[in-house]
Amino acid sequence: MTARNRELTNLLVVGLITGLGFASVYIAGRDQISAGSLSYAAFFLGLYLVAHVVARIAVPYADPYLLPMVALLTAVGLTLIYRLNPDDAFRQGLWIVVGVAAFSGTLLALRGDYRRLESYKYLFGIGAIVLLALPAAPVIGKEVNGARLWVDLGPIQFQPGEFAKLALIVFLAGYLREKREVLAQGRVKDYGPLLLIWGGAMLVLVQTNDLGSALLYFGLFLGMVYVATARLWPVLTGLVLFVAGAAAIYQVVPRVQSRIAVWLDPWSDPQGDAYQLVQSLYSIANGGFGGSGFGRGTFTGTGGNPLIPHLNTDFIYSALAQELGLVGASALLLVYMVFVLRGFRTALLAGDGFSKLLAAGLTFTFALQTFIILGGILRLIPLTGITLPFVSYGGS
Repeated sequence: MTARNRELTNLLVVGLITGLGFASVYIAGRDQISAGSLSYAAFFLGLYLVAHVVARIAVPYADPYLLPMVALLTAVGLTLIYRLNPDDAFRQGLWIVVGVAAFSGTLLALRGDYRRLESYKYLFGIGAIVLLALPAAPVIGKEVNGARLWVDLGPIQFQPGEFAKLALIVFLAGYLREKREVLAQGRVKDYGPLLLIWGGAMLVLVQTNDLGSALLYFGLFLGMVYVATARLWPVLTGLVLFVAGAAAIYQVVPRVQSRIAVWLDPWSDPQGDAYQLVQSLYSIANGGFGGSGFGRGTFTGTGGNPLIPHLNTDFIYSALAQELGLVGASALLLVYMVFVLRGFRTALLAGDGFSKLLAAGLTFTFALQTFIILGGILRLIPLTGITLPFVSYGGS
C-alpha cells in the first residue's frame, strides 16, 4: 500500500471514530441519534479528505500518519466542544475550515521548493517580533485573564503569538543553518542576531504578561540551538539565565507569585486563586479508570454555572479525562507522542540542514507546548494559559 493510500485509510478510520463520538454525545443527552449531530462527522471527514487530495498533489511522499493524527486530535476536540457547547462547536468547525484551507494553500504555494523561505529569514524574525508586540498596542490590543494575548479588529479576534511562533521557527532554522559551524565555536559575536531577535521576543512577552508563551519561546530557542550546534554549553547557560530571570520576575510580578503559590499548595485557597486548578483535579479524579462516557460527565453546578472556568480552552484535557478516564486520557497522550516521533523522524530523514532544523523546531515546539499545558493541569509545573494543540477551543 502506498503512503497516500495508508493516509486515506487512516482518515476513514478517524471519520468513523468521529461519527461514533458525536453519536455517543447525542445519545447521552437525548437518548436518540440525530442526523444533525452525525452531519458534523460527515462534514469533518469531507474536509480532511480535501486536505488528503491536496497532499496527494503537492507532497506525494510525505509522512502518511501526520495528517490522520491531526485529524484525530481535531476530532476529539470538536466532539468535546460539541458536548460542552454546540454553538462553540459550530464556530470551531468554521475555524477548522479556515485551517485546512491555509494548510492546502501553503502546500500548493510552496510546492516548487519550500526551502526558498530561508531567503527571507530576517523578515520572518522581524515579523515575529511585530506580531508579538501587536497585543500591547493601544486600541487593538485586548487583555484577557490578566494577559494581553489578543488583537481585536472588530469582527475578527486572534492571537498573533500563534503565527509569530511559526515565523520565529523559520528564522531560527535559516539563521542556524547558515551559522551553525561558527556558532559551534562559541564566539559571542556570532550569537548577536540570535540574541537580538530572541531578547526582543522575550521583552515583548514579559510586557504583555504572557509568561507561558515566554517559557515556550525560551525552550524553542535553546532546543534549536542545541540541534544546530550539538553543544550543551549554550543550553546550560540558558538554563542558568532562565532560573535567574524567573527568580527576578517572581519578585516583581504578582501574577507569577500567585501561580507559584497555587502550584505548590492549591488546597490552601481552593475557593480563590486555586479554584480552577482544584476543580480540574477533581474532574480528572472523577474519571477513574474507564471514565463516565462521552456526554455523561459533570461540568456544571446545580444552578447551571460551570464548575471549571474556561473548560473548553485551558482545561479541555480535564473534561476528556473525566469522560474517557485514564484509558482515554492516556490514549490521547500516546497520539501526541507518536506525532512527535514522526515529526523527529521527518527531521532525521530530511536531506538538507534547513529542512532538518525546520522539522525539528516545529516538532519540538509542538511537544513543549503540549507538555507545558498538560504539566500545568496535572500540577507537574505551574499553570499557564497555553492551550492544548489541535484540541482546545479557538481559531488561532
